[in-house]
Amino acid sequence: MRLASLKSGRDGKLIVVSKDLQYAVTASDIAPTLQALLDDWDALAPQLEEISKTLNKGLHTSAFALDMNALAAPLPRAYQYLDGACYVCHIRRNREARGDTLPSDILDAPLIYQGISHGYGAWNDPIEGQKADNLIDFEAEIAAITGDVPRGVSATDATKYIRLFCLLQDTSLRRIVAPELKRTFGFLTAKPESFLGPIAVTPDELGALWDGKMVSGKMQVHLRGEQIGNIETGIDSPFHYGDAIAHVAATRNFEPGTIIGLGTVSNEAADDDWSIGAGCIGEYRALETIKTGIAKLEFMKPGDSFRMELLDYEGNSVMGFIEQIVAEE
Repeated sequence: MRLASLKSGRDGKLIVVSKDLQYAVTASDIAPTLQALLDDWDALAPQLEEISKTLNKGLHTSAFALDMNALAAPLPRAYQYLDGACYVCHIRRNREARGDTLPSDILDAPLIYQGISHGYGAWNDPIEGQKADNLIDFEAEIAAITGDVPRGVSATDATKYIRLFCLLQDTSLRRIVAPELKRTFGFLTAKPESFLGPIAVTPDELGALWDGKMVSGKMQVHLRGEQIGNIETGIDSPFHYGDAIAHVAATRNFEPGTIIGLGTVSNEAADDDWSIGAGCIGEYRALETIKTGIAKLEFMKPGDSFRMELLDYEGNSVMGFIEQIVAEE
């Protein structure tokens, strides 16, 4: 099924959305918010599945036309936000462009940090409050939303606790990233609020795009109206969602409503095929530096826009899109 949240208070109002993203039904009599659903998933999800089936048959008497502009992030506030750098080619290129190499233990465990879990922006909210001289960048990702995850879960079993997937845009301030990582415990001020795509989908809704480990499809990324990325999301990461979840859960339980991403999607083949591009400006500039010696693509300034969308292999949108503009300082 496909779920979304109408803008309402801090935590939104849960709705069930049709496959074609044209209609919706409120779920407030079963679960007022997505967090409420996640808290009691086993009991409540089957009831919403029935609503979804009726809605997709065009038979639900309470269906209304879906207004995408009325949608908040599916989960506006999460109990935990974990994000990784699991596509190793993304890390390799950024390091190579500055004359550095990958650490020898890069494949020992996924790189993951803990980010801001409150206040996720909606799919079309502007990026606000950021200075252009901090080098504003976006990152195109796919996030998993989990239920309860027990401490010590294996990587094989961990994906059983994934309830939903949605798009994730992880804003980065590139001028701050390198010095911050060098002198602190990890990302902090370099990573302001993130944004979620409008539609959250259950793993079964993805069909063959979900193989139990990775979500496949083509992530198309446009900056200032020009395509800079056409990336296959299901390959080129040595770590899958189960690995990432198990790595963190080795020492902690997860509360329902944990959001975890594998990082900016990236493909090895982009080294030779320029059309594949990258899922963020930073990596695209790294490719330019490696290929030509000069990084030309500019970071975002006020008024600049970008768009990211995951398409299936027939060109259909899988979970909506994120389209944002950088607000004036």
